[in-house]
Amino acid sequence: MAEPKVPTGTLATLTSEAQVAAPRPKQLYETSLANALAAVHLCDQLRGQNIILLDMTPVTSIVDFFVIATASSQRQAHAIADEVNRKLKHEDGNRRISIEGYRTEGNWILTDYGDVVLHVFSPEGRALYDLERLWADAPRIEWQKLITAIPADAAPAL
Repeated sequence: MAEPKVPTGTLATLTSEAQVAAPRPKQLYETSLANALAAVHLCDQLRGQNIILLDMTPVTSIVDFFVIATASSQRQAHAIADEVNRKLKHEDGNRRISIEGYRTEGNWILTDYGDVVLHVFSPEGRALYDLERLWADAPRIEWQKLITAIPADAAPAL
């Protein structure tokens, strides 16, 4: 019996081979990017560490952006997840699809808003799951330049 062929590569490569991401209308992409930048800004304001913004649109049609941050404590992880939820859901009217890991003593809180998924890790969880490597084909967005370009009155209020 022949061995089944096991695909190799990153998850992003495998996903993009399995399904080609449909092009996003510019307005939807810009709305998703604004949501992602609001989440990144809050992570930064709440002193999240090693914050990364991945543009997932070239590699999957499931989500537009991943926001990945490290929190130094469970309390900080909860604060980041709570503030992003307050901004995206309560202020901007986005629907939170799900949240995982919030009520456990785990090392990862995942909050899914459909177009943006927020991942807040403990340092150990970040090293263990290594999403940056797993989704290495997704372009990184230099969010620091985009955040500084946002007018002060448009930035999320803290």
